[in-house]
Formats: sequence, C-alpha cells, structure tokens
Amino acid sequence: MIRAVIFDVGECLVDETTEYGTWADWLGVRRHTFHAMFGAVIAQGRDYRETFQEFRPGFDLYAEREARAAAGRPEHFGEEDLYPDVRDALATLRADGLWLGIAGNQTTRAGKILRELFATDVDLIGTSDDWGAGKPDRAFFDRVAEVVPAEPDEMLYVGDRVDNDITPARAAGMHTALVRRGPWATIQWRSEQAQKLPTFRIETLLELSPLIKQFNERAR
Repeated sequence: MIRAVIFDVGECLVDETTEYGTWADWLGVRRHTFHAMFGAVIAQGRDYRETFQEFRPGFDLYAEREARAAAGRPEHFGEEDLYPDVRDALATLRADGLWLGIAGNQTTRAGKILRELFATDVDLIGTSDDWGAGKPDRAFFDRVAEVVPAEPDEMLYVGDRVDNDITPARAAGMHTALVRRGPWATIQWRSEQAQKLPTFRIETLLELSPLIKQFNERAR
C-alpha cells in the first residue's frame, strides 16, 4: 500500500516560468530565445545547466546565484508561483491520512522559502543542499528512504522528469507518479520510459487521491 507521498519541487509544485525568465534577464538574453534553447537542450538529453553555457561559456550557476543575491536579485518564488492544484491536492491527501513530504534539488535559500510556504502542509521538507546529495544520485533517494516513516515500496515519489525523478525513484524501490507539466514532462511524455515506468501518469495533482485509493484497495 502507498502510505507516504513525496513531491519534487520545480515543475511539480512550483511553476518555474518566472525564475527562468529572470535568468534570461540576468544573462541579457531575450526570454523567448532562452526558453527555446532550454527546450532544445532538454530534447537533446543534455543537462539543463548547459543552456547557460550556450549563452555564456564557463557559466558557474552556483557563483551566479550568489552574484544575483548580492545584487539584490536572488532566486525567489512565492504563493503566486505555485501551480493552482497544489494547495487542494495537499489538503486532500492529508485528509486521506497520508504522510506528506517535499524533497528536491534545491538550494538552502529555496529550502527556506519552501518551509515558509508549506510548514503546516507537509511532514518534512528536504533539499539536496540539506543532504549533500542531489537527484538522480541514489544517495538522494536513500536519504528520502531514511527520513520517511514507511518502507520504500510504501512511498510514492511525484515528479515531472523521467530522468531525474521517475527512473531513480523506481530503482530505489518506490512507486512513482509523472505529472505532465513543465518542459521536461512535455518533451518526455511520449517516450517509452515515460509510458512504462511510472505507477501513475497524471495531468494534475488532484488525480493522486483517487488513484492512490484505488491502488490501496487493490493491495488489501
């Protein structure tokens, strides 16, 4: 049975349109050009961070994050950047009696924002900076398994990426849900892995509650 649901952050809970737009501004690149290159890099199976290299060779994402913060333009997201189904989905899953967590590749600064936004909505918030391990490394999912009060096969990891979320979470023994939104899921949706690997394929987080109930009924 599924007893715990753990959510990725970017393009799962948080719409990153604004954030990537501000990166284009920081680079001095037209936003539509940056977004087009971003999609091309993903479609080619490359690391999304290579997008920045296309416009500024030698770009150091960590150093540039710090430079943005020093310039008064730090990474930021807020309530207005959450996908519209997030609050209702979390409330419904909580009412269903499920343990809820948030775990993703995020900075310490982003982790602080997440705790301000979701402190009363979930049981745990963990980031790659907190744990010193990031997706898709197995160490990240081993850490999830350590902190969640359930067995791996009782966990459902929800994300938007086949490569970073679905494949490694499944390898760690977890169930998975692929949500179709954001550039990665849109580009990867019809791939063989995206169709075969996830336990659930969803268009909205609101589908999770009934799907989990049906899954658990069959598992009894």
